[in-house]
Amino acid sequence: MQKVYTAEEVFNGDKRLPDHAIIVEEGIVEKVLPIISLPRNVTITAHAHLIAPAFVDLQIYGAKKRLLAAFPEKQSLQDLYEYCLSGGTRFVMPCVATNSYDNIFKCIDAIRDYWADGGQGVLGLHVEGPWINKAKKGAHIEEFIHSPRPEQVKQLLDYGKNVIRIITLAPEVCSTEVIKLVQSHGVLISAGHSNATYSEGLQGFDDGIDLATHLFNAMSPIQHRSPGLPGAIFQHDSVMVSIIADGYHVNFEMISIAKKILQQRLFLITDAVTETNIGYYQHTLDGDKYTSNGILSGSAISMIQSVKNCIDKVGINLNEALRMASLYPAKAIGINNRVGMIHKGYEESFVFLDNNLDVINTTG
Repeated sequence: MQKVYTAEEVFNGDKRLPDHAIIVEEGIVEKVLPIISLPRNVTITAHAHLIAPAFVDLQIYGAKKRLLAAFPEKQSLQDLYEYCLSGGTRFVMPCVATNSYDNIFKCIDAIRDYWADGGQGVLGLHVEGPWINKAKKGAHIEEFIHSPRPEQVKQLLDYGKNVIRIITLAPEVCSTEVIKLVQSHGVLISAGHSNATYSEGLQGFDDGIDLATHLFNAMSPIQHRSPGLPGAIFQHDSVMVSIIADGYHVNFEMISIAKKILQQRLFLITDAVTETNIGYYQHTLDGDKYTSNGILSGSAISMIQSVKNCIDKVGINLNEALRMASLYPAKAIGINNRVGMIHKGYEESFVFLDNNLDVINTTG
């Protein structure tokens, strides 16, 4: 089935194209061309001020008062996906924070159930902890935090085969054997909730850790005599790192500094949670952020608001802010050959925006 989308501008991931159309055949982009080049009798499926690649969120915990860790069920994932679509996100990586292995297993089961029932948009599971540093636990539950034994790692990886896509861990509390074991299962490692020194961070990245989790939050600080994990991230040539652009987790001026250094290696996550009063993580909405026992525990931001903040508060241009929410996170997990751009052969995965950059629709 053919679909034809038109817009005053199409941002294809490289540049904005005025008065362009996108022709989609069976869910795949066939052509991107000027509107005047369309056949006269063509039926327009939808029109928008701006069409851009739909967003990719690699760290979000739940929505609509159904935190995945508290409600490890396919309905939680359906609610999460619907919420994400409203903010322009088409592909999502649900996250479970430091928890019991049994609960992590239930989250894995929930994703398998969701997929088996035809659920869309969920890329897999992001497991954040429990192999992190207690000194940088943030709102994570200390009783579950530990340095893992190889047999524990293998148990989790075997159970989560083809579901677990990212594991956030502190490199200084995990042995080289553990790092290599995770990598051997094709799971991406992200350094986070870590008190790593500069040298420990660099060593971890040189050993193959590809990512880092929420820059500046729950990690050793950058100081003039002790560069810490952020210094290692800045210094390394290829590691990519997420950041939360809500103005609470990181000062907007600091995001600007990080962007100037990291360029295309910096991408957006929402780190969004939802109100819940059951389970290990009980989040309370505090203005436009969430807290747990008085500690900042997650954001209340959508991806489109993250993009707007990058433009309005940080000074990043529109094209680059859109890439930070689409192309760069897609690149971080190796799916940028099919999503994150609007070119021939890419998936139908678009966000439709009005002239205020508010989301009209997200398709795919």
